[in-house]
Amino acid sequence: MGDSHGANATLQWSLIAHRRAGRETWQAPPIAVLVLGIETSCDETAAAVVEGSGRVRSNIVLSQLDEHRPYGGVVPEIAARGHVLHLDRLIIRAMAEASLDFADLDGVAATAGPGLIGGLMVGLTTAKAIAAVHELPLIAVNHLEAHALTPRLGQSLAFPYLLLLISGGHCQFLMVEDVGAYRRLGTTLDDALGEAFDKAARMMGLPYPGGPAIEDAARSGDADRFDLPRPMAGRPGCDFSFSGLKTAVRKTITDLPGSPPRARDVADLCASFQAAVADVLEDRLGHAAAAFHGAHGRGGALVVAGGVAANRYLRQRLAASAARFDLGLVAPAPALCTDNAAIVAWAGVERLRHGFTDPLDVAARPRWPLDPEAKPAIGAGVKA
Repeated sequence: MGDSHGANATLQWSLIAHRRAGRETWQAPPIAVLVLGIETSCDETAAAVVEGSGRVRSNIVLSQLDEHRPYGGVVPEIAARGHVLHLDRLIIRAMAEASLDFADLDGVAATAGPGLIGGLMVGLTTAKAIAAVHELPLIAVNHLEAHALTPRLGQSLAFPYLLLLISGGHCQFLMVEDVGAYRRLGTTLDDALGEAFDKAARMMGLPYPGGPAIEDAARSGDADRFDLPRPMAGRPGCDFSFSGLKTAVRKTITDLPGSPPRARDVADLCASFQAAVADVLEDRLGHAAAAFHGAHGRGGALVVAGGVAANRYLRQRLAASAARFDLGLVAPAPALCTDNAAIVAWAGVERLRHGFTDPLDVAARPRWPLDPEAKPAIGAGVKA
């Protein structure tokens, strides 16, 4: 620790200011850049410090699952209150584990959207205070961009690549062409995939969160027992729909003898549900791969990110189908798929290298599409 690093940071951000003023004296931050990341977009309170080299110096995540489990989902007011109670000490812990003082940092990054507005305001306001007091650049991070850039954390992955973002709030195909440059190919018309997993699990009497519960139960199930629909399969384009699949799960449960359903029935239904999801993803991937190859030529990578990307069955199915479409599968470590602050800090590193910083009056945004040119999708459940 010391002042020399902070002095170097001051020089770098002076040069960034010149670039923003239209001058040509800007230069990229050094690879040793250090960024504090803060994540409060949903029900995880998290803080992390990441180096420009990709080294994660600390990554602290406090889950609120126990607080929300009785309600079968996230309660926004409870989530925001949890962030207020715990964020400060998590930041102190993250800085201590990284063996750093705030003066050693080159920037502070916080998720500014999309997400639950109360939680976003807690994290972003905290980041603003740290940036103001310590005279550090502020980076307001799009949570979707954090997931989009995660596979570049600690490994070499060149732009462009195809991204399948599957989480509790989003289900999209995007072409990732550079930091800040994204083209959406398709999105969900109703539920996000993680939301569909949670709701299907609740119908079967499984605990929250539903994704891991369904994956566990499906391991002993027969995926061929129940004939569930594959919504949107065979149709043109890259959009998704999961409401019909949820309805089919409910009807199947209603038609089963006895209530609640037996453990064998639940295992078979989980396996059938998971197989239907994989079939839909593979079908949509064919269209997305064709669009990606048409824009950028053959080859390239399919990146699968977001909380649902931690599902091992879906990873295996997508790896096989990606190879058929001349794409290599890249999936972050499971711990980096779910919400955490390391991916936010890394997005901050990437944006700082491009000279992208934000003023202290930047606002939190509950909806914030990565591709501002994409037309709004039809459906009440669409979040971005």
